[in-house]
Amino acid sequence: MSAPLLDPLDRRIVDKLSFDARISNRAIAAELGVTEGTIRARIKRLQNEGLIHFTVVTDFRLAGSPNLCMMGINADPSQVTAIAEQLRRMPEINCVVLLLGRFNLLAMGLFTNIEQLNDLVSAKIRTLPGVQRVETGISVHNLKYEAGVARITQMPKGNSEINAVSKKNVVAMA
Repeated sequence: MSAPLLDPLDRRIVDKLSFDARISNRAIAAELGVTEGTIRARIKRLQNEGLIHFTVVTDFRLAGSPNLCMMGINADPSQVTAIAEQLRRMPEINCVVLLLGRFNLLAMGLFTNIEQLNDLVSAKIRTLPGVQRVETGISVHNLKYEAGVARITQMPKGNSEINAVSKKNVVAMA
């Protein structure tokens, strides 16, 4: 599968929206020197192609003071993509990342008590074919957490494949 083609104007629009999703089309158009209709059409196309999504990000405190929990997962390398897909579909999991290093996968979620986390790990994650070990970490104090840490970056030249799990966007941690 080839990378989504974003021209320089698309990238500038995404950049503006990534810093303030409430910015008006008119303001973006004025800053970029194009018409409001151009901005509106580009944003609609990007949404229709699944390249951008708008959502409200809530503060942890609005969800009953949950703890951010991380689950480092060691898995059979031949099963990593399938396991990642199964984790992605679990409503308790908010983030799934393929890793190089100590773990093959990292899954994260918000949990209001340890029993919820234990039930998920014991009943759903450890039972997945190919999962060899799960190590949990529970945050006790979040010094900094930014929901918008992933930014779209340019695909390196000569790299025509995209991660099999994300398939749509190439992201880099800011």
